[in-house]
Amino acid sequence: MEKIRILGIPPAGWETALAQLRDDLGMTLSEDGLPITVCRGDCLAVDSDGASVTVTWAAPIQFYRALSLIPLPLTPCHIQESPAFESTGVMFDCSRNAVLTPESLRFFLRKMALMGLNLGMMYTEDTYEVPEQPFFGYKRGRYTYDELKAIDDYAFLFGIELIPCIQTLGHLDRVMHWPAYYGVREDSAIIEPDREESYTILEQLIRSASAPYRSKRIHLGMDEAFGVGLGAHLYHFGYENPNNILGRHLKRLLEITDKLGLQAMMWSDMYFAIDGKNYHSDGDPSDAAIAAVDPRATLVYWDYYQSREEMYLDALKKHSRLPAPTVFAGGIWTWIGPAPAYEISIRNTVAALSACRKAGIPLVVATCWGDDGQECNMLAALPGMQLYGEMAYTGVYDPQTLSDRFRRCCHGALSDFLSLSELNTLPGLESRSNDPSNICKILLYQDPLVQLFEKDLEGFRPEEHFAGLVGKYALATRNNPEYAAFFDFYTALAHALTLKSRWHAAAAQAVRERNREAAGALAEDIPAAMDAVEALRKVWRTLWESTNKPFGFEVIDFRMGGVRARLATAGERMAAFARGEITDIPELSGEVLPYRRNGDFIGCTNTMRDLLTAARLDHPD
Repeated sequence: MEKIRILGIPPAGWETALAQLRDDLGMTLSEDGLPITVCRGDCLAVDSDGASVTVTWAAPIQFYRALSLIPLPLTPCHIQESPAFESTGVMFDCSRNAVLTPESLRFFLRKMALMGLNLGMMYTEDTYEVPEQPFFGYKRGRYTYDELKAIDDYAFLFGIELIPCIQTLGHLDRVMHWPAYYGVREDSAIIEPDREESYTILEQLIRSASAPYRSKRIHLGMDEAFGVGLGAHLYHFGYENPNNILGRHLKRLLEITDKLGLQAMMWSDMYFAIDGKNYHSDGDPSDAAIAAVDPRATLVYWDYYQSREEMYLDALKKHSRLPAPTVFAGGIWTWIGPAPAYEISIRNTVAALSACRKAGIPLVVATCWGDDGQECNMLAALPGMQLYGEMAYTGVYDPQTLSDRFRRCCHGALSDFLSLSELNTLPGLESRSNDPSNICKILLYQDPLVQLFEKDLEGFRPEEHFAGLVGKYALATRNNPEYAAFFDFYTALAHALTLKSRWHAAAAQAVRERNREAAGALAEDIPAAMDAVEALRKVWRTLWESTNKPFGFEVIDFRMGGVRARLATAGERMAAFARGEITDIPELSGEVLPYRRNGDFIGCTNTMRDLLTAARLDHPD
C-alpha cells in the first residue's frame, strides 16, 4: 500500500472518494506519504521528477484516473491526456434476469473512476420500483428508490453521472405478460400508443425511474418495437403509417419529460427500421422518418457489428439528416452465452470510437447486454470498459498499454480474461465481426439425443479443444485471486463441455454402426457428465450470487437441471441399446442436416428455442 499526501486543489469530496478507492488504487493517505500536488487545469496531466508528483485535472473524474496513472514505484514521467468525448461510460443491463447488487455496482463505479469513465446508464426495463404499479418488476429483484439513490450518491463521489435507461414502447414483455397490463398491450412486448391508459402508466414510470437520480437526463428506449401499429392499435384505430404513430407517441412522452424537467434520449433504430432499412442500407432516412423525429430527444445510434470505421462514419452521416443530436452506443459482447466475444468487441470498438472521434460525437457508451438470461457475468465487461477508457483519453488501441492499465485498474491479467473467448470458437472455425460463433452455448445446451448441430460440427474436435482449456482456466484462477469465483466457473464450464462434447461426437456413430460395446461405454460415461453439469451449476450459482440479486437464477437452474435430466435419459436409452433391449435410438440414427454451418462458419445461435430442440418449446399455438 503506497502512502500518499495530497496538496493543492483536489475536487470536492476527494477524501471520502479516496477512502473508497483505497484498495483499488493501492494508496492510503498519510502525513509522511508521497507528496502529490494537485492543480485545476484544462486537461489531465501527471508529472513526476521521481521524488514528487504533480497532478492536473479539468473534471473530477480525471483526478481519479490521474492517480491510477502514477507509476508505482515512482519514476519520472510526463503524461498528458485530453478526453475526446464529453461523456464516456457504460450501460449496465439489469433487466435480463440478472440484477446487479448495489455492492456490485459500487465495485464497477470504483473501476470506472480509475478508468476515467464519467457516465453510467442503468438499463432497467422493469427492475425499478413504481409505487402505483405493484406488478412492475414483481419477483424480478427490482431496485428500491433508496437503493438507486444510494448508488447515485456513490457515483457522484467520483464525478460519475448515472442516468436511468428505461423502456416506454417496446421491450416490455416482462411487464406485458401480467394480466394487469392486458388492457394496454399492443402485443406481447409493446405498450399500445394512443391509449390514454398507457400514458398514465408511462408518466408513472418516467417519474419513478428518474426520481432517485441527480441527472436530468433519461433514456426512454423505444428500440426494436417492430410491431407498433400492427397489433391492438390496428384493431382500435385502423392502419396508419408507423412513423406517424412513433412521432405522436414521442411527443406525448416529451410532454411528460418537459413537465418533469428532464432531457430525453432514445434509441434511433426505429427511424430506419419502420422504412424497412437499417443503419447501413442505401439511401437516407425517409421524409416520414425525419418528420417523426423531435429535436428535444437526443438520438442514440447503437451499433456493435461493424469492423470498419467507414461503416460507422456513413451511419453517423445518415443521422446528421435527422433533426436531433446524435450520440453513440457500442457494445461489449457479453450477450451470446456464458463466454464473452472479446476479439469482436475490441475490433469493432476500435473502429467505432475512431469514427466517433472524427465525427465529433460528444457521448459514447459501452453496452453490456445479457440477452437470453445473462449467462455471462458482468465481470466479463471489465476489459471492454478499460478499452473505452483508453480509447477515450488516448485515441489509440495499444494491446500492451491496455494490459498494463487493466492490471492497474482491475488487478487482473488481461490475457486470462481474453482467453475466455476461446470457448466460443474451435480451431479452423471462422469468426465474423457481425455474427460471432457461440459454440460454448450451443454445446452446453445441445441435447445428447436430438443433436441439432451434429452435421454442423463434422470435422471439428470440440472435446479436445475444451479439454485444453480446463487447465488454462484453472491456472487463471490462481493468477487472478480477486476473480477466483469467476475463473472457477469457466474451469467447470470447460470441463462439462469436454464431457458433453465427447458424447455428442460418439453417440450417433455407435448407434448407426450398431456398436453395442461402444454404446455401453458411452452409457458408463454419463454419470461423470451429469456430475460435471451439477458441479457447473453450483459454481455458477456461487458466481451469480457474488454479483447479482438471487432473482433470475431460477432460469439457470431450470436449464442446467434440464441438461442433467436429458443426460440421464440419454444414458438410460444408450444402456438399453447396449444390452439389446431396444434395437435403435431413432433420435441418433435418423437423417442429419446442416443447421447453421456455411463453409467453415457456424452462426450465432443464442436462444434456447433455437438451439435446444426441433419441438415447440415456448411459443403459443
